[in-house]
Amino acid sequence: MLAAERHRRIVAEIGRRKFVTTDALTELLGVSRETVRRDLALLERRGELARVHGGATGSRAPVGEEAPFSERTGTLMAQKEAIGRLAAGLVAPHQTVVIDVGTTALEVARALPADHVGVVATPSLLVAAEVSTRPRVEVLVSGGRLRPGDLACSNAQAVTFFGDLRADLAFVGSGGVTPYGLTDFHLDEVATKRAILAGAAQRCVLADSSKLGRTAVHRVCALDGFDALITEGPCPEDLATAIEKSRGTVIEP
Repeated sequence: MLAAERHRRIVAEIGRRKFVTTDALTELLGVSRETVRRDLALLERRGELARVHGGATGSRAPVGEEAPFSERTGTLMAQKEAIGRLAAGLVAPHQTVVIDVGTTALEVARALPADHVGVVATPSLLVAAEVSTRPRVEVLVSGGRLRPGDLACSNAQAVTFFGDLRADLAFVGSGGVTPYGLTDFHLDEVATKRAILAGAAQRCVLADSSKLGRTAVHRVCALDGFDALITEGPCPEDLATAIEKSRGTVIEP
């Protein structure tokens, strides 16, 4: 196969699947991994894709900034509410649960029953305010530097707080989820998310359909860094397959 034809097929495959691994391209093109790597490096220089760990993604796929909280509030609300209900349905009484920051995480807090009993730990003042209306819920707030809009706490104080916490269940927000892994927009909050995931027995990522196949600027973890993806669906086939290979599950309505 001529180089020009390989390049055309690589760009087309990434356009179709958003993210493709080096191994998948090797099989698709019938060439060596070294040839694929050289092709990806050339195409990246041309601006036609972006190389990432294990493969490549579209040059426009990484998203550098998150929309302001005021813009995200009210968008895709039916989808976020559906995710919130699915997540809340996983919570059992008397568990210690971590609910992360973000508009979808807030829907998880809202979906908890009024008579729920247990512990909720969070880096989000919005989540804390919501669950504080449940008289039988003990609310733990990480503290740390406050980010306006989402009212999210982060820095070393938040990381230490979650590093010392052993939760039964954690719900972590996302900037994007692809076969490359879980990504987010805010560098300080990446460390917090990693601490949350490290300390939880069951780890769930919350992602509405707009975040599936999208890559934010900072990688949180690979797909084997969490146990389940909760989305309103449908989950793209390549992502669902990659999660299954990482021994995770996709939870949809």
